Amino acid sequence: MPALAGLFHLAYFIGLFFLYPHAPLWLMLILGFIYSLMVNANINGVGHNFIHNPFFRSKALNRVFGVTQSIACCFSQTMYDAVHMQHHKGNSDRQDETGDTVDWLSIYRHGHDGEAESPWSYVFLSFFRDDVGAIRKELRKRKNGDVFWGNLELAAFAVTLLVMFLFNWRYVIFFFLPFWYLGHCFSYLNGYYRHYGANPDKPIAWGVSSYGKIYNWLFFYNGYHAEHHFRPKVHWTKMERFHQSIEELQKQEGVRTIKRAHMLGFLDPDSPKRSESGPTGLAAFVSNTERKQKGA
Repeated sequence: MPALAGLFHLAYFIGLFFLYPHAPLWLMLILGFIYSLMVNANINGVGHNFIHNPFFRSKALNRVFGVTQSIACCFSQTMYDAVHMQHHKGNSDRQDETGDTVDWLSIYRHGHDGEAESPWSYVFLSFFRDDVGAIRKELRKRKNGDVFWGNLELAAFAVTLLVMFLFNWRYVIFFFLPFWYLGHCFSYLNGYYRHYGANPDKPIAWGVSSYGKIYNWLFFYNGYHAEHHFRPKVHWTKMERFHQSIEELQKQEGVRTIKRAHMLGFLDPDSPKRSESGPTGLAAFVSNTERKQKGA
């Protein structure tokens, strides 16, 4: 099912280009906005599950599917894999004594005084913060060809956009790029509220969960985010059962849940203020240092 959803997204991406010269502006704006939502759903649903549980037994098929994902979302699925694995190493950790975080996506990475960063800057600036050099360095450690495939995926979507640009530069500049950027902003918005108010010091409470049925169907149960960080390899089809098996322990440990989809987490009436989202200042530093020493 996730593989079919990913291929549908690719077909939608290509279809937009051919429809653009013939459809009225109002319709294209709606379809462009839907594409942005699909980028978010793909990265956090299809692409995310593909990282933890590859869809095919054949390595070749998984590589090819990674290329289709990269073209549909206009990024590198393999490089996303590296960033996401780093995310699981740090689990949105707080800054250490040098002001750094293990998790490149941590909501605390660019925060101050032990607090989470403002959602505004996290959502709209994270797109520009990826360190391709650091990502490639991480991929080289794997010694399995991931650097080659990551570069190939970047080239695949770049060539695709170049061809589109040559045929219709207005489409790429004035229509596609803004909605592409918006889609990735939606993805970071999702990511922010999947960890805002979580406890970086408790493995069972590393994430914030949302259990809406439709939301989790569309995102292949990535709404069960506290559960996912606690046991990343649990397959999306088994996530609901896994949640039931640890539900009482989650309540005892204060795992945070929200009623709305994570993308709408800012509407949560019980959302803590940033100064209340966890230990701050010296307390945050000591807590984070102790956790990293235990993990060493």
